[in-house]
Amino acid sequence: MNARTALAKWLGTLDSERLTALLEERDLPLAAEHRRVTTLPELAQHLLTDESVVHGLMAGTAGELALLASIAALALERHGPAAGGDAEGGPRYPWQQHRPVAPVEPADRLVAERDVLAWFEAREKRQRAEHTLTRLRERALLLPAPKGKLALPPLLHVRAAGFDGYGRTADRLLTSAYNAPEVKGIAANLFGEGAARTRDQAQELITALFADPARVRALVADAPARARELLDHLVPGPPLLRTHCFVSRYGGQYAGPDSKYVFRDGGSGDEGTDWLAARGLLIPVGLDLVELPYEVARALRDEGTAPGPRLEPEPLTVTAPLPSGWEGEGGTAAAAAAWRAELVLRALAAQPVAIRKAGGIAVRDTRRLAKAAGADETDTRLWLDLAVNAGLAAPQDDEPAPAPRGRRNPKAPKPSARLLPSDRYDAWAAAPPAGKLLPLLAAWAVVPEVLSHWPDPDETPVALISPSDEDAVTLRTGVLRALATLPDGQGLTGEARGYAELLVLAAWFRPALRAHLAGDDTGTLTGGDELLDRLAATLEEAALLGVVAHGALTPVGRALCRLLEAGAAHHYPAVPGAGADPAARGSEGLGEDLTHRPALAQAVTALREALHAALPEPSVTARFQSDLTATVTGAPAPALADLLSSVGDIESEGHAVVWRITAASVRRALDAGWSADELLDRLTAASERGTPLPQPLAYTIKDTARTHGQLKVVRSACCIRSDDTALIAEVAQARGLTKLRLRRIAPTVLISTAPPEETLTVLRAAGYAPTQEAETGTTVIDRAPAERARSLLPSLDQAHPLYGEPARGVPASARTLAAQLLKTPR
Repeated sequence: MNARTALAKWLGTLDSERLTALLEERDLPLAAEHRRVTTLPELAQHLLTDESVVHGLMAGTAGELALLASIAALALERHGPAAGGDAEGGPRYPWQQHRPVAPVEPADRLVAERDVLAWFEAREKRQRAEHTLTRLRERALLLPAPKGKLALPPLLHVRAAGFDGYGRTADRLLTSAYNAPEVKGIAANLFGEGAARTRDQAQELITALFADPARVRALVADAPARARELLDHLVPGPPLLRTHCFVSRYGGQYAGPDSKYVFRDGGSGDEGTDWLAARGLLIPVGLDLVELPYEVARALRDEGTAPGPRLEPEPLTVTAPLPSGWEGEGGTAAAAAAWRAELVLRALAAQPVAIRKAGGIAVRDTRRLAKAAGADETDTRLWLDLAVNAGLAAPQDDEPAPAPRGRRNPKAPKPSARLLPSDRYDAWAAAPPAGKLLPLLAAWAVVPEVLSHWPDPDETPVALISPSDEDAVTLRTGVLRALATLPDGQGLTGEARGYAELLVLAAWFRPALRAHLAGDDTGTLTGGDELLDRLAATLEEAALLGVVAHGALTPVGRALCRLLEAGAAHHYPAVPGAGADPAARGSEGLGEDLTHRPALAQAVTALREALHAALPEPSVTARFQSDLTATVTGAPAPALADLLSSVGDIESEGHAVVWRITAASVRRALDAGWSADELLDRLTAASERGTPLPQPLAYTIKDTARTHGQLKVVRSACCIRSDDTALIAEVAQARGLTKLRLRRIAPTVLISTAPPEETLTVLRAAGYAPTQEAETGTTVIDRAPAERARSLLPSLDQAHPLYGEPARGVPASARTLAAQLLKTPR
């Protein structure tokens, strides 16, 4: 039975949940470019393609890849090279393979499972290996095969050499990197001056030497100790090293894919690196990046020992004991995050912001929101981006202005767009802190962008960006899974060595990150400067959200890690958990999306409960003091926050929130329609332990109310009246009000050329406290209508909007496709 038939038969034994999980890991139906897959044999054919296998490999760990690589190497040894497996034509890493491979029948290249298990002598290690093989079978990276046999997808046979940590061939690397003078120079270093007259002769001599393992070993035997030390790190793989041996032939810091290189004057400063480069054992593949040729690593590897793929990661070593109460600090950070995000969205609700035609929100608008919320500008951008991705805010096009009359075929102006709270905002704003933070955390986990990292230092950061960093979720997932391996009571230190260790361990959990790693001059793997910057920004965001504290995952962080492990990121721009009822607890109100996805539902429930455990119930009372402050310990309940924010201004935050109440802030409450009696009654009801309000606070409210409303702005265009004739005379002569062009028409009446709204604004800016009066003589309270945009958060079964609707008859989601396939007659 061939591999396709066996795989189709196995797929038919899966239930809907397992088949859906497999399809989501392989990114179907999108990965099939929305072509119709209507039968299980057609699905089996797609799962065997190199593109599909790459998707599966990217979802595994380096331990799983190492085991697959060792099995592929065993098949290579037993059955010989597969067609199309020329190492020189391959990419730097096998999981970057995108070209079609030559046909290979996996059933013809089976290996014995007992031979693989024989590599693991200890009982515990063998059990782990058996568990890993089972997991690889469930993910179709090991194909159905006769009992006791292992079958690999074609790609793994074709790219066996690359999977074993080898680089490209010397001939390929020399041709890509050098012009004739450099190749002849290497030949002269190896064979003496005049050994070759042409480039072709020189390259043939070099490749012939490298093709002979005995000559390679003899050459390396005479190498300096430092050169042999570097080879010890490079030979096992990956075959890359960061060095300063070379510069671009054309100068500058740019090196394109077809660039040629020359040796740097004076060398790199490292004796071992320069010795290896001069003899062609290290060849440039990029600026400050070199690669060890395939033949050299092959000659220097110890082929006499059995493979020993490591199925568990190396532990982090740059750690320090956690201080007492560190989890409480994480809870405090999470509570502060929920509160600060609420303030930013309140400010947005009070005054929506325009969206620039070029995209994003203008810096001045972001600063205004940050000032209104008392938040840092960088954090404000983060809250806005998370709110949009969580469906709590959305853009809305304004109605276009009417076209002028008397014109034929008038061209309507393009409507402007504003960012508004969505129709989900009001329920979210009334929820407890845990309910507020849940959608924001769920969005942060899956959004494909490190939102607080701005790669171009010459550009001003803006909010509301289009997420486009394909490595962001990979990095975030790897970092959280790496931190989850820390033993209890230990946290990662913030020094550079700790970051480098964390990055390497993150790459173990997410092997796609290995493409960004290379060894430094000490053989230590690390990432480029930009990747390290994105790592630091990711950790800062995690600390801000209460996911990480003192270099360790909080309980909330561990729950968020499990959400990512459950496959939440496969659904972006849908966000599992963001659509849940923010006021519910446990598994209630998760939404229809999660009904058919038990693993995701359990992960969202666990995250919700972790948030409720970390964040105490919001406070409903405040402590009022004689210095006109109101202090709320912890997070205030929405109703209390609304009351105190209407009558006071936030002065400080932390473990407690402090409002300062002044005459100006009381006037603001009176302007909004509160009466003095209402304020006193509501504040007394909110006082801690029913304590009466301090006398200075009661006097301030009463005194402010006594003078409030002495000026009356009458609806016309427009009148100002007051029973206090002295006050009318004062206003008529005030220099700050000249723009209103006031004219006194009676001892108690002024008229203004400005409309009522503008007149009210100017009077208040000048220090007066007017109210608006209707024609009937009653006070008018002007409240802006609560504008809400339609939430754009898609469901988990909707098509990805960036790729448009799928072709007719093609399902939009993996779950729907799985249901259709399982109904199809076998």
